[in-house]
Amino acid sequence: MKKIIIGIFLIGLTSQLFAQEIKLPEVIITAVNYKYLNAVDTEDTDISVKALEEKAALYNIKLTDMYDDEYDTYTVSFYIPSGSIVAAYDKDGKILRTIEKFKNAKLPDNVRTAVLKRFPNWTFAKDVYHVSYDSEENEVKKMYKIKLTNGDEVVRVKTDENGNFL
Repeated sequence: MKKIIIGIFLIGLTSQLFAQEIKLPEVIITAVNYKYLNAVDTEDTDISVKALEEKAALYNIKLTDMYDDEYDTYTVSFYIPSGSIVAAYDKDGKILRTIEKFKNAKLPDNVRTAVLKRFPNWTFAKDVYHVSYDSEENEVKKMYKIKLTNGDEVVRVKTDENGNFL
């Protein structure tokens, strides 16, 4: 019995000898475009929209083949099946401005509520979400173009992100 206990003890100690130490590559997180993310992000934003906006914000222009110190701005396009972002970056990687367009994105609750209140018994057929961001003026414009149907009738409306009709 004494030999079994000593054997288990030795096996327990020797198993730790084979532990490996893995060094992971160093990851540098830059917070250059946090203002862009803070400006365009809301709680009700569609998940696919958020994902593409984060990809645009984290894009490092300096790691691309097209980067050259001679140019002041770079234009990069990001695409997903439901939308796209065209972003202009400066030579430091800061987003100067964007134009974004997404089809059939999830509408925020306040937009849905406002439309259903004004157009009861109508059905949402299509929607297009437009965003334009300008860092110099610190301005974000968000607009929803919505197509509603009621039988054979069709109505198109525009709202801002708060549900105000334009």
